[in-house]
Amino acid sequence: MTVNLEVAEGVGTLRLDRPPMNALDVATQDRLKELAEEAGRRDDVRAVVIYGGEKVFAAGADIKEMQAMDHAAMVLRARALQESFTAVARIPKPVVAAVTGYALGGGCELALCADYRIAGDNAKLGQPEILLGLIPGAGGTQRLARLIGPSKAKDLIFTGRMVKADEARELGLVDRVVAPDQVYAEAHAWAAKLAQGPAIALRAAKESIDTGLETDIDTGLAVERGWFAGLFATEDRERGMRSFVEEGPGKAKFL
Repeated sequence: MTVNLEVAEGVGTLRLDRPPMNALDVATQDRLKELAEEAGRRDDVRAVVIYGGEKVFAAGADIKEMQAMDHAAMVLRARALQESFTAVARIPKPVVAAVTGYALGGGCELALCADYRIAGDNAKLGQPEILLGLIPGAGGTQRLARLIGPSKAKDLIFTGRMVKADEARELGLVDRVVAPDQVYAEAHAWAAKLAQGPAIALRAAKESIDTGLETDIDTGLAVERGWFAGLFATEDRERGMRSFVEEGPGKAKFL
């Protein structure tokens, strides 16, 4: 399989496994969608890591496969391409991308689908589609601009240039830079900590933030308000508040 889902300690790792560069061909895209939806459904998965291995995250789409596609074929495929990445972005749990080596084109777009990005100091990220006479087609024009702002996103997309890890951090494209051999461990630790948190509240926080970024503030506030009130019906809220009153802050243990 070109993508695998491995689960341990409440953390599901979506592992890309299409050597040597984890090129995201059609089969890999479809498998990614399938496993992202599975991770979202499974009760034993409470947080997710996206990982491409020690050497490369994903170097982009399979260009040879794309070259053979004409306009009619891509009209039919483009929606499925976006839906595979959207399935990752909509996993209703915390998601962290563990980025080593190249994360270009579709690889960068996949990292953008995560809530948090930890990169090795050997990482290189970018949207080089313009160099092929194309634009990003798996969400890059939308998610990159929302993450780092329109002018910075336009610079990367217009020029197609790659950025190294330190510049990516300065741009806000990645959140933390560590040694390459520590990337997965750091990402798993981030996910494992959140896997012990209140699952419904984490889902509520993610949905409220993401919805708010995609709509006007009044709609975002309405979503927040609905989730906030709804959480008062959960056992986690009862447990968290009881622990705070009896033991002090930060000591609650959630199921």
